[in-house]
Amino acid sequence: MLQYKRINNLVGWLVFAVATIAYVLTLEPTASFWDSGEFIACSYKLLVPHPPGAPFYLLLGRMFSLFAFGDVTQVAWWVNMLSALSSSFTVLFLFWTITILARKLLVADKDVAPTLGQTIAIMGSAAVGALAFTFSDSFWFSAVEAEVYAMSAFFTAFVVWAMLRWESHADSPASDKWLILIAYMVGLSIGVHLLNLVALPALAFIFFFRLKKYSTKGAILTMVVSALVLGIILVGVIPGLPSIAGKFEVLFVNSFGLPFGAGVIFFVVLFIALLVWAIKFATRKGNRTLHTSLVCFVYILIGYSSYLIIPIRSGYDPTIDENDPENIVSFVSYLKREQYGDRPLLVGPQYNAEPVDQETGAAQYIKGTDNYIEIEPKVDPVYNSADKVLLPRLYSNAPGHLQQYQKWVDVQQGQKPSFGANMEFLFKYQMGHMFWRYFGWNFVGRDGDIQNSGVLWPWEDSNGLPERVAESKARNNFLMLPLILGILGLIYQIRRKERDAFIIGLLFFFTGLAIVIYLNQPPVEPRERDYTFSGAFYAFSVWIGLGVLAVADFLRRIMKADVAAGALASLLGLAIPGVMAAQGWDDHDRSDRYHSVDSAKNLLSSVAPNAILFTNGDNDTFPLWYAQEVEGFRTDVRVAVLSYMNTDWYIDQMKRQAYESAPFPMILENANYRQGINDYLPYMERPEVAAGMDLKQYIELVKANHEALQIGDRSGRTYLSFPTKNFFLNVDKQAVISNNAVAKEYQDSIVSRMAWTVNQNGLEKKHLAILDLIANNNWKRPVYFSTTADNSDFVGLENYLQLEGLAYRVVPVKSANKENMGYIAKNIMYDNMMNKFSWRNMDREDIFYDENYLRFPANARDKYHQLAVEYLKAGDTAAAKKILLYSLAKLPDNAIPYDYYIPPYVVPLYQLGEQKKAQEIVEVMSKRSDQALAYYFNQEALFDSEIRINLFIMQQLMQVAKQIGMNEKAAQIEQSFMRYYSQMGK
Repeated sequence: MLQYKRINNLVGWLVFAVATIAYVLTLEPTASFWDSGEFIACSYKLLVPHPPGAPFYLLLGRMFSLFAFGDVTQVAWWVNMLSALSSSFTVLFLFWTITILARKLLVADKDVAPTLGQTIAIMGSAAVGALAFTFSDSFWFSAVEAEVYAMSAFFTAFVVWAMLRWESHADSPASDKWLILIAYMVGLSIGVHLLNLVALPALAFIFFFRLKKYSTKGAILTMVVSALVLGIILVGVIPGLPSIAGKFEVLFVNSFGLPFGAGVIFFVVLFIALLVWAIKFATRKGNRTLHTSLVCFVYILIGYSSYLIIPIRSGYDPTIDENDPENIVSFVSYLKREQYGDRPLLVGPQYNAEPVDQETGAAQYIKGTDNYIEIEPKVDPVYNSADKVLLPRLYSNAPGHLQQYQKWVDVQQGQKPSFGANMEFLFKYQMGHMFWRYFGWNFVGRDGDIQNSGVLWPWEDSNGLPERVAESKARNNFLMLPLILGILGLIYQIRRKERDAFIIGLLFFFTGLAIVIYLNQPPVEPRERDYTFSGAFYAFSVWIGLGVLAVADFLRRIMKADVAAGALASLLGLAIPGVMAAQGWDDHDRSDRYHSVDSAKNLLSSVAPNAILFTNGDNDTFPLWYAQEVEGFRTDVRVAVLSYMNTDWYIDQMKRQAYESAPFPMILENANYRQGINDYLPYMERPEVAAGMDLKQYIELVKANHEALQIGDRSGRTYLSFPTKNFFLNVDKQAVISNNAVAKEYQDSIVSRMAWTVNQNGLEKKHLAILDLIANNNWKRPVYFSTTADNSDFVGLENYLQLEGLAYRVVPVKSANKENMGYIAKNIMYDNMMNKFSWRNMDREDIFYDENYLRFPANARDKYHQLAVEYLKAGDTAAAKKILLYSLAKLPDNAIPYDYYIPPYVVPLYQLGEQKKAQEIVEVMSKRSDQALAYYFNQEALFDSEIRINLFIMQQLMQVAKQIGMNEKAAQIEQSFMRYYSQMGK
């Protein structure tokens, strides 16, 4: 027995070492796109990330960041390393989980040591299952970047292993310590991600099968109790306890006149006293079950206490302080993720249901000077019962979503979707496309890296595929081997230990399909969501491992030799993770990718000192946060996220000093934009100012809450409006010149008055803040918009923009350029883009860049082209040629494939003597677009964006081919274009 334990530990740690080496070798050296930049920045300085936060992850991330020993460029690598080690420890505990389950299949008596042949088969099965999960597509993706999903998977693996260890020691008087350990780990996992909690029903059945004699009634009761425990944690503990504390706080402060914090202190003392009394009561009565349950509850709370870091750090007003959860009221809102809204789950309206009434929700409060101020309560729409359905899946009324629904189900505008249509969408899209497709990626093969890419089956080849698909490093074919072995393992376990198979099946269901039902995903997602289901892929990997036992059992019958059969089955099984590793290495290797941070630095390098830079979305913002907070790059620039500017807490942050960046020069106070105030100002025309209104005067009227702007609704509430779409702003030319707000070559064109039209029917809070800033800045600070920002957020200033790189500067010079927004400050832009920008490793074709990475060089190519054309217009052909060739050298086609911004390069290249290069672009891109369209038109409309992009490319190529005399080629392209264009809408 001792020998078996040694082998089990040794092989487990060897598998751990393999996983760790693989993850370290493929680890991203810096902050990747999406949330990683935010998590690294918040870990490094213990800041407050987006709700509901991940405080325990941040604490560990901070510890890992210390290993950089002062080298800020290494902080990201070390925080990424936290994910790598979390993942390899997940693999380790998966290995030991499989050995426990495999041993139960082969050895009936837990006190009897396995034979040598059985030991080899058990170790082989666990190694194969654990390594298959190691190299599975989704898990590997999360293992090499700073995200919470790797650590969440670790907690899932640990609690499943610990519950199986409890099962083997359940008869021991000290067995309850395993349950308490599990409770503590569950509590800690809350401070990482809530995905770990969905494993609780599977753990409950391990408990049930071990302690109770099986009965249908008992099984149902176990399911109900486990669901109840899950609900208590999700609703009663995480937001519930702080919510109750918040009610005490408001009562004690507002009603009793006590200082802030009195209600929270009273609640905490009362709650602890009740817990102590309950534990003593259970001890006195000798009720072991009640006592253990209460102690487990206490340890869950101890683990959950990591959340205290959120209000503590928020109280110091850090530079990243999302939702400002420094008091109990805002903390509760933070935990409930109220800013993200709700989705109907079990019962609710569908997308075309019209509300018949509205109901006022519970009172809402914000912290004032001396008490908590009651604000406008949340108002929820009320629908007729006839408009509500069970499991509403077709619920989103967002623009364009009906068209997306129609790709999956037969639903028409104005018609109420049937229950069958909802179920069809659930099974086809939410389960089929958004779960089983991901399942296939991990255990069958992946078609490519383009969003909505399908499963690659063994019999599919690359003939007739576009280059982008056929040559993609993300095109991985596992020959269905992991799937086949996993199915064998499932069948083998069902036949030998159906209860264990049921437990793993529950784990698979609750970490996969149940999450699908709970998330109720809309018909369009900004990116693939496969990382959400790594728990289900973990469960299936158990069956992959057990499949080795099925193979060994088959070989044993043929070979009549246990040792040889176990060894051969293990070797055959190990070939499967070998195939997965070989296929997936090139697209999961991020060890030389830097552009996520370089793109952030390029954007920051596009603006003048002390600038205010409005950005758009996660990938346009989080890498910038990383660059500033961790590497200290351009901390003079104030990054302002447009979507956050609709909140009072974020505007308050913009009005505070941040490093070298001074507060926003705004005159509006918190009372003018706090939650519920001026969230939306509708357009209500006033004839007396229809021709135009002084912007400064308008902002002053808003600040005064002037009755001239007030309008009312049927309930008697008043709102502010904006009375004209035409605004003007008088310009102090001397201030503009002295602050270098305009490029020297354009200073003679400075207007004395800016006049523009806001082409919107309502102003959001962010637009009001932008207008306040424009009105009262007096050109002291440069104000920029990222070139990726939505045009609607420019509040009509498109003709007053100066392009200086990857950002537009607001200037008092009116442009008449109809081809591009604003005008180009070519000397400033040249210096920024040619001397300050970084393109590390973007010319290496051996590095895999996915769609998210390719969007940023595409935008830069467009700006290089605009800059070159500007120099060409000025007669400086040498500079124009240098710019175009520089961009093509830094972003070559073999590394960063030509995109829809490249066809405009053709004519200027031809004019500048690069005829061969111009003709090559036309030939290469026309061939690719023709191949792409032939492929995408056969993919059930999943790639409509790719179809439109390639049709657009063909249109451009037709025009430029004619302009450079390639008339025959232009005719061929036109013929192909018309053939595909005629298929649109069919």
